[in-house]
Amino acid sequence: MDKPTIKMKRKLLFFLCAFTFSIIGLIIRIAYLQIAHGSFLQELAYEQHTRDRLISPQRGSIYDRNGVELAKSATVATIGVVHAQVEDSEEVTRVLSEKLGLDYEYVKKKVEKNVALERIQSKVDKELADEIRKLNLAGVKIDEDSKRYYPYGNLASHVIGFVGKDNQGIIGLEVKYDEYLKGSPGKILMETDGRGREIKDIPERRIEPVPGYHLVTTLDVNIQQYAEQALEKAVKAKGAKRGSIIIMNPQTGAIYAMANKPDYDLNQPFKINNPDLEAIWDSLTPEEQHKALNQMWRNFAINDTYEPGSTFKIVTSAIGLEEKIVNIDSPFYCKGYHLVGDRMIKCWRYPRAHGSETFTQGVQNSCNPVFMEVAERVGPKKYYQYMKKFGFHEKTGIDVPGEAVGIMHDLKDIGPVELATMSFGQSFQITPLQLIRAASAAVNGGYLVTPHFASKIIDDEGNVIKTFEYEKGKQVISEETSQVLKKILESVVAEGTGNKAYIPGYRIGGKTATSEKLPRSSKKYIASFLAFAPAEDPQVIALIIIDEPQGIYYGGTVAGPVIQEIFENILPYLNIKPQYTEKEMKMNLVEKIVVPDLISKNVQDAKNELKKLNLGVELIGNGEIVHDQFPLAGDEVNPNSKVILYTDP
Repeated sequence: MDKPTIKMKRKLLFFLCAFTFSIIGLIIRIAYLQIAHGSFLQELAYEQHTRDRLISPQRGSIYDRNGVELAKSATVATIGVVHAQVEDSEEVTRVLSEKLGLDYEYVKKKVEKNVALERIQSKVDKELADEIRKLNLAGVKIDEDSKRYYPYGNLASHVIGFVGKDNQGIIGLEVKYDEYLKGSPGKILMETDGRGREIKDIPERRIEPVPGYHLVTTLDVNIQQYAEQALEKAVKAKGAKRGSIIIMNPQTGAIYAMANKPDYDLNQPFKINNPDLEAIWDSLTPEEQHKALNQMWRNFAINDTYEPGSTFKIVTSAIGLEEKIVNIDSPFYCKGYHLVGDRMIKCWRYPRAHGSETFTQGVQNSCNPVFMEVAERVGPKKYYQYMKKFGFHEKTGIDVPGEAVGIMHDLKDIGPVELATMSFGQSFQITPLQLIRAASAAVNGGYLVTPHFASKIIDDEGNVIKTFEYEKGKQVISEETSQVLKKILESVVAEGTGNKAYIPGYRIGGKTATSEKLPRSSKKYIASFLAFAPAEDPQVIALIIIDEPQGIYYGGTVAGPVIQEIFENILPYLNIKPQYTEKEMKMNLVEKIVVPDLISKNVQDAKNELKKLNLGVELIGNGEIVHDQFPLAGDEVNPNSKVILYTDP
């Protein structure tokens, strides 16, 4: 045998080294996989021969401030099919289609679909699911699920929001606090063979779901119901496009009620609330349907902006008083208009004039020239700075998504005319929430509070998991200015344009507004009223907006009685007791008289009927027949109250 050559030896040595290094590398790799990734790979291997089915956790409830459930969850079931485990697909299809009320062919396609687990239907009532479970159909899996219920239907629908099919929040508080409410899903683990068939001798393994926490809010079911009833009645009576109301504690920013009409049913959030739109629904494109739904779910109180009109005069008053350019007795003269450069800007009373008046009387009369003159004295730069101080350039920080920001002038764009119109709430837009926040600062000592709904998060036993804290906010005007302004605004209700909100025994402050919508040529209006009580130490503030009321559209006459009705209910409920003055004690103001229906009656007959009821008359127009009236028929008023009768000019 020939002796190996040096070349052959080198080759053998090379292959021996390569083999040795390969073995060493393989050992290192195996050790690395076992030590570093052993658990992970073991889990992957386990998953290859197991099938897992998710168990939905019980979503936490949403409560009002008194512990009343606004949203809760109930146990339901999800019914699915594991294709590899179905023994009689025809029987499974027949039973499920009949029991669940589904199309046979639809169920058949799902049963025959070759996937690990195919869901047939979710949110099945527990009783029906138990009925199907007893049939022991091979391959049919019935798992726990959770369904959201809203006990009060459409109550506070734009605030609470709703969840989707996966029980995750979509809008409102449901989505804002989803991380606390949703909980963690559980699993049912089932071992299978290579073909996906269940190994019968090995029981299913269950990982329990973790339920969600509960949200306690500042909402009050009773106040919310008072607000919604009064708002709906006003919107229907005036044939208005829509209406909105916010009721809040001006000292803390806690919102007791927020309502919009029309609204929608939280238990059927995809059901259109407009009959005309519902009639053509199927002819709309998916994009048009999506837009219509978003519009129905839209919270006007925080998502939309509008020109506030005369309610904004509260802010102008606060600025003038804080800058000490006016006091309660400062003299003014209204000619029915005010000249700004070469432009005549009218008072709402034009061509009549208010004449000589003090600043307090100017606020009572809601006299535009007074506020234009105040703004001129302040100047555009300082006025603009106060607009920023009052928060009109920023979001309020409310804890629901979608809040809009005011549409304001830049300082460089504020000329004399813009400044004049801004002073009485025109030529810019803000949200209703921004306005009530600013008004709260005007009457709470000057502090810009944060409007909010969330109070705390609790568990099933009532233990507090998290308390939501809200800062008092920066002080935008002094305590002294706030005290003076409260007295002025109280006089607006007691003696001025806000008298329709007057309630014997309660000191109420407020401001009316009648703002003309853009374009001005449309002759469409927004009637609003902002009020607070008790005036000496405000514990509640409310803003009501009626969009496009038909017929009479003045804020004082349309929105004032709504505020009165709401305050009559909620002030005693909040344990704010009436304190009657000597004058009130002598007057029979507690008695109520039901206003008769005078429309279509002869003016003289209407006067005679009102006289018999001890009610006064204010006649507008020179016609012989009454075509509108205020208060409306059926409303309750005090003796000696005036009923306005509208006739043809």
